[in-house]
Amino acid sequence: MAERADAPTKTDERELVIKRIFNAPRDLLWKAWTERDHVLKWLGPKQFTALDFELDPRPGGAWHSRMRGPDGAEYSNGGTVREVDEPERLVFTFAWDEEDGTPGREMEITITFDERDGKTEMTFSQGVFESAEDRDGHREGWSESFDKLAEYLASI
Repeated sequence: MAERADAPTKTDERELVIKRIFNAPRDLLWKAWTERDHVLKWLGPKQFTALDFELDPRPGGAWHSRMRGPDGAEYSNGGTVREVDEPERLVFTFAWDEEDGTPGREMEITITFDERDGKTEMTFSQGVFESAEDRDGHREGWSESFDKLAEYLASI
């Protein structure tokens, strides 16, 4: 299981920062974020199922994911890759798809992976949110996803 550090970080009330230490090497965590077969095993809050994931892991490349919630509704999001420094840093835009399939309001996600004695400290940041309430909703969803990621990494 990953060590949790989900307490709000006071960098900006509309930015989300989550730090986790995973009991897995950095290269494996990188693959868990960038390879479809891995991502489909953990992406989404608990009781959500990842249905699809595509990523072109180069600056300017596109990514897209789709998941199903416990109520049967489907949710899609995607964006553009901005930076790739394998296996240390990944930066991409994030926007929920609108009903007509066009991207909604765009944010940026930055993920860093630091090796620590065979484990990996992941720092995840996302922003800027329209409100602290919106940020907190994403904190809950991402935290549940990262719990699933830790369970998946422990199983392989």
